[in-house]
Amino acid sequence: MTPDQLITFAAVAEHRNISRAAVALHLSQPAVSGQLRQLQDEFGEPLYQRDGRGVRLTPAGEQLASYAARLRDTWRQAHAYRDALRGLEQGTLRIGASTTPASYLLPYLIAEFHRRFPEVTLHAADGNTTEIVGALGSVDIAMIEGPVGADLPPDTAVHAWREDEIVAIMPGSHPLTLSSAAGGDVGGDGRVELAAFGDYPLVLRETGSGVRQIVERAFARAGVPMRVALEIAGVEGVKEAVRAGMGIGFVSAMSMRHENGALRLFSLSPEPLTRRLSILVPHASAPSRVVEQFLALCLAEGT
Repeated sequence: MTPDQLITFAAVAEHRNISRAAVALHLSQPAVSGQLRQLQDEFGEPLYQRDGRGVRLTPAGEQLASYAARLRDTWRQAHAYRDALRGLEQGTLRIGASTTPASYLLPYLIAEFHRRFPEVTLHAADGNTTEIVGALGSVDIAMIEGPVGADLPPDTAVHAWREDEIVAIMPGSHPLTLSSAAGGDVGGDGRVELAAFGDYPLVLRETGSGVRQIVERAFARAGVPMRVALEIAGVEGVKEAVRAGMGIGFVSAMSMRHENGALRLFSLSPEPLTRRLSILVPHASAPSRVVEQFLALCLAEGT
């Protein structure tokens, strides 16, 4: 039994999925599976079982997972202490980001941070908001969209970051777009009454998406029914489905910055649909200098 095997097991126990644990650890799936087999042989009884597309821990595995998680946290704290002592000449920063900040904000932040601290190794992982929150044990800093939720690991700091608007998108030929010329549901200022969407099919992000959570709550508050024609993962998937005529989609306004005009975007009325982007820092009581510097960069860029 080695520390690496236990750290790997802690990641598998956290993600309940070998493939996602491999991504978080920057290892191949066969390497993770091999370490799990060696650890299981060491204990002489099953530590986990396959459960659909994931894994389920046995009682012995659940007990071992608690020890493995403490070892992993101690290992990370030791690395953070080392980085704090030797400054930013070297170091590693693992960043998690949900879909919108990962696609439209993080590349620029990483580029600027690399210019300032070229010897720091940067790793980035993306997913929807729920996945990133679930992976906080495997990253040093994370960016998420929408509600933070209450189930955060102990010693996680939450920093309010940016305001973002969720907009409706549709092709130029959509009836709601055409009605703007006649002063219908779409106002001259590029707004659509939320009630108008109840008559049309919608394209939504997958369950766990921050955008989807915001949209569903807005429809529920307004008492407007949702005719969901398609659920699809990712912002670009939503935009392509809308182009294909599947329905009206909802995306972050920043994801439309470089569109060619084939899609029209509209704010929701009577109030724009806005949400807060947040930065999460696990182990906030002892962050490394790398984390502190990257957080400062993010907060400065968000003002």
